[in-house]
Amino acid sequence: MTVEAQKETLGFQTEVKQLLHLMIHSMYSNKEIFLRELISNASDASDKLRFEAIAKPELLESDPNLRIRISADETANTLTIEDNGIGMSRDEVISHLGTIAKSGTAAFMQQLTGDQKKDAQLIGQFGVGFYSAFIVADRVEVFTRRAGLGADEGVRWESAGQGEFTIENINKPERGTRIVLHLKADEKEFADGWRLRNIIKKYSDHISLPIELPKQHFGDEKDKPKEIEWESVNRASALWTRPRTDIKDEEYQEFYKHVSHDFENPLTWSHNKVEGKLEYTSLLYVPGRAPFDLYHREAPRGLKLYVQRVFIMDDAEQFLPLYLRFIKGVVDSNDLSLNVSREILQKDPAIDSMKSALTKRVLDMLEKMSRNDPEKYSTFWKAFGSVMKEGPAEDFANREKIAGLLRFASTAQNDDSEVVSLDAYIERMQEGQDKIYYLTGERYNQVKNSPHLEIFRKKGIEVLLLTDRIDEWLMSHLSEYKGKEFVDVARGDLDLGKLEGEEDKKAQEEVAKAKADLIERVKKVLGDEVDDVKVSHRLTDSPAVLVINEDGMGLQMRKILEATGQKAPDSKPILEINPGHPLLEKLDQEPDEDRFADLTRILFDQAALAAGEALQDPASYVRRLNALLVELSK
Repeated sequence: MTVEAQKETLGFQTEVKQLLHLMIHSMYSNKEIFLRELISNASDASDKLRFEAIAKPELLESDPNLRIRISADETANTLTIEDNGIGMSRDEVISHLGTIAKSGTAAFMQQLTGDQKKDAQLIGQFGVGFYSAFIVADRVEVFTRRAGLGADEGVRWESAGQGEFTIENINKPERGTRIVLHLKADEKEFADGWRLRNIIKKYSDHISLPIELPKQHFGDEKDKPKEIEWESVNRASALWTRPRTDIKDEEYQEFYKHVSHDFENPLTWSHNKVEGKLEYTSLLYVPGRAPFDLYHREAPRGLKLYVQRVFIMDDAEQFLPLYLRFIKGVVDSNDLSLNVSREILQKDPAIDSMKSALTKRVLDMLEKMSRNDPEKYSTFWKAFGSVMKEGPAEDFANREKIAGLLRFASTAQNDDSEVVSLDAYIERMQEGQDKIYYLTGERYNQVKNSPHLEIFRKKGIEVLLLTDRIDEWLMSHLSEYKGKEFVDVARGDLDLGKLEGEEDKKAQEEVAKAKADLIERVKKVLGDEVDDVKVSHRLTDSPAVLVINEDGMGLQMRKILEATGQKAPDSKPILEINPGHPLLEKLDQEPDEDRFADLTRILFDQAALAAGEALQDPASYVRRLNALLVELSK
């Protein structure tokens, strides 16, 4: 006997009570967001009326001024949100409030044509925002009447958020919707006028409709007006949504202070509206001074994210890389994947696209500033230069662009100000020079007077002087710029290429052969302390210099590792000597091996000090030096 398999399609069963409980208690991390959601719904209702009234002006009845009113009764512990928007009929109430996750806004948007959709400032997407009211309320009443229907076709809806609701017809002369929240006993804070103002300012400040609260009275009770006086508490400006031509510089500056909580004006800004596959508006600012937590990589950072003027999050870090964490501003887009509570951005290719575009915009803005206003750019560099140096390692795609924005000190100037760009360096390069030379160190005076620079001074070749703690790490991620290779003058064999004549090279080889015995004697004394001893091509005045191996770790990187509690890998230096120096000539003629060893070690320690290294045995160095001084004073 065979059993015939039956295939059937079944609908999902929903336990409404469970679903509501999940939404109320698990969806929103911040309970004050309920007010944002209800205000957004009220705003959408007004926008729907505005659209429908274009074809049917009579829908506006005798009340054309659209607004949202919020009032609280501390005695009754209630909160009321009221709008004079489109309202709902009985069927719409059952459909929208009686069906979880059915968005009236989403359905309305589907009916709009291209230009209408573009102009719409509708916010709701998911159809769940209304139920956030039950986070703070144990009972919610809705009084509503659709525009165009008679006063006797008003509807009252009520629910305790337990999976059931009641609905009845009422008389409601004015159109629109009034929501009354009967607050839970422990949620009295949401019946306080000041608390409500702060929430509105935070989340709904830029909604285009006026959001009105009763004017607060501070005088005697007897002077209190009998009629409620309403005042708008939101700016309703949403500066970024206005055309650039309509906005004055002072308005941009004022808005910056509003979003950044800075009391100084920004250095520059970029306001841009993108249309096409992705649609968003951005307003980005470059501050004039660094915040105190700039170098704390875990500190809150990022742009303010809005969706159709409604505040979503404060520190949307997904739109800019970490090295641009100082940028302030606003991004407004309706094309982003938010989670249902609209508190979290979900991973989305659109975000990556926007990040790439916004990063390029910031770099273009900085490039323009550096070109048109060097003084202002100098202010920027002093504040944020060290952070920009993180860029080449983090943002490979824009590495060349970032390199062009970097600034350094160099041997072409007399102070430690970082004003030399790589482009300016290349312009000043000597004929035949095909490399960009640099030297890193702990302090400016140390690198400025370093023996490594002697040959470069003699030949008049400019060298970049890098003294920021991050510089060695930065240069490890910059191999070239505009086809010019970077060369560390304190690392490996120095090759000046075409800047060095054939005669110079032959002379160096002959000197190295002539001093082979001296080199062997020095090697024998220093033993394992050095990787090698060579005749130097870089020295003209100093007797000796320490050189880092091609693959060795420099002083800056070692100190960074040690500061983080890590052990730096063992790296032995190369000692280069200048045979033409009088000290080396005397050393070469020294017959006493003990005295030769002492003088060699003094020479080695002095080279280490000149390179900024800490001596392994400073007491022995001092003892040897003192003995030499006593001897010379006789």
